Amino acid sequence: MRKHHRTVAVLSKIFDAPSILSPLKGRAKFKAPLRGACTSNLISQDPISNQDVVVIGGGAAGLFCAIAAGKRGRRVLVLEHADRVGKKIAISGGGRCNFTNIYTGPANFLSANPHFCKSALARYTPGDFMGLVENHGIRYHEKKLGQLFCDQSSQQIIDMLLSECADAGVEIRCGSQVRRINRENGFTIETNQGSFHAGSLVIATGGLSIAPLGATDFGYGIARQFGLKIEPPRPALVPLTLSPTVQRQLSPLSGISLDASVGIEGTEFRENILITHRGLSGPAILQISLYWETGTPIVINLLPDEDILNMLQDRQLSEIELANLLAQHWPRRFAHAWCDLYLPSRPLKQFNDGQLSEIAEKIRRLQITPAGTEGFKKAEVTAGGVATSELSSQTMEAKRIPGLYFIGEVVDVTGQLGGYNFQWAWASGYAAGQAV
Repeated sequence: MRKHHRTVAVLSKIFDAPSILSPLKGRAKFKAPLRGACTSNLISQDPISNQDVVVIGGGAAGLFCAIAAGKRGRRVLVLEHADRVGKKIAISGGGRCNFTNIYTGPANFLSANPHFCKSALARYTPGDFMGLVENHGIRYHEKKLGQLFCDQSSQQIIDMLLSECADAGVEIRCGSQVRRINRENGFTIETNQGSFHAGSLVIATGGLSIAPLGATDFGYGIARQFGLKIEPPRPALVPLTLSPTVQRQLSPLSGISLDASVGIEGTEFRENILITHRGLSGPAILQISLYWETGTPIVINLLPDEDILNMLQDRQLSEIELANLLAQHWPRRFAHAWCDLYLPSRPLKQFNDGQLSEIAEKIRRLQITPAGTEGFKKAEVTAGGVATSELSSQTMEAKRIPGLYFIGEVVDVTGQLGGYNFQWAWASGYAAGQAV
């Protein structure tokens, strides 16, 4: 862990943070798992329960906002429609939760207003969250490209958040179905567990991605109820599908993974791509899907580390067949299939200079126009959401509806793959928690 303490110190300087430790750090070290942490699933006996803050949504952003508000002495209630909080946290990172990225910056996010996220990200940094994690004795590691994962389990992050909620006096109610929200001298939230009144209402209900975990359009409905603009939601960080013709050509290669560079109009990612029975997946494809629009081709460099033309010309007088040369860099099955699709393999000495240039260009700039995506069911996040033009970048409060806040994935701020969306959840939740 010692090396990560040094990393936190460096990040503190990079983000100009006043301390390497989170302002939310708990008073106790990591505790035993807090199972069944919802305080009540029963119908309230009181006609109406008064709170300072009601947070709808018990995910990463909602819990973090509740903690920040509770530690300011606010009376906070979290309403979660599922039977437990943090379901998306639990499955993230293959069960180990990629809880932040040490290289997080505004350039890692897509939004109609690319400047909106800057304030929140600057005020609650990856170093702050790392300090909180370390304070709870959770061991972690950097997997690659700044991505931090728990050594053991995502449940450790959930337990940490629940411990912080307990320290802050936050009440959590699971199985809470919101039926109606009225605004009069604050907000009245009618649920199957009774009615609650609060001066501040925070919507942290996420987007439409991973529907099997209970994702709904609830947050967008509330935004519409109060007349707020919504940027059209769409699946992001999602596999891409191909036209039937292209898919038939590639289907025999299903399961093959390649190191590649994938780009769209100036945006490029270098990671693996995976050919599937439905199209293309893998980290590079998921990344580029955030920027992809219907009808736009993606450009794939299948040998990003090679001067391909020079490599071919160096062997131009040899007897080696094109497929066998390419098999030195790709899986053999892919090399032969590529030749079958684009240029029949034969000894390199039988190709002229023009043909070698054509081969190099097809490898360096393979253009494929996806037919679509695999949709919200397979998407890791939802792009689009409540328009940032409607919200304060300082507090996440709706400009025209005092007391109403939107945080996390429901907002039109979407991070790239690799822990960035969790950092947005912590940062936006903290920003709202300091204001409610």
